Amino acid sequence: MELQHKTILVADDDVAIVESISSILNYAGYEVMHVYDGTSVMESVKAQPDLVILDIAMAGHNGLTVCKQLKRQSSTQKIPVIIISAGHNVRQSAFDAGANDFLAKPFDMDVLQARISALLV
Repeated sequence: MELQHKTILVADDDVAIVESISSILNYAGYEVMHVYDGTSVMESVKAQPDLVILDIAMAGHNGLTVCKQLKRQSSTQKIPVIIISAGHNVRQSAFDAGANDFLAKPFDMDVLQARISALLV
């Protein structure tokens, strides 16, 4: 099954997490863009990625604020967003911000890939 070169934007201030997610997704056939702070996400979404993975705790704007902005703007509101976080009791906040899915860190990469596949149908 050939992927249609879907692009995923990964935003996390932890370089190791960004690199591990990026390498897994690249291997799975996705094009991966990455940024390390919330402010850069708004610039990067101009490239219209097919999905955004957002950490909550980042410099600049946090992931919840960024998600709300993405879901408010007509040009980005249909882009699926998966919020990831090591924080406790943030799942509901993620969905309240408009996230399509939430994963608590640490998470299994197979679970992340399954969630991405489900959102990119």
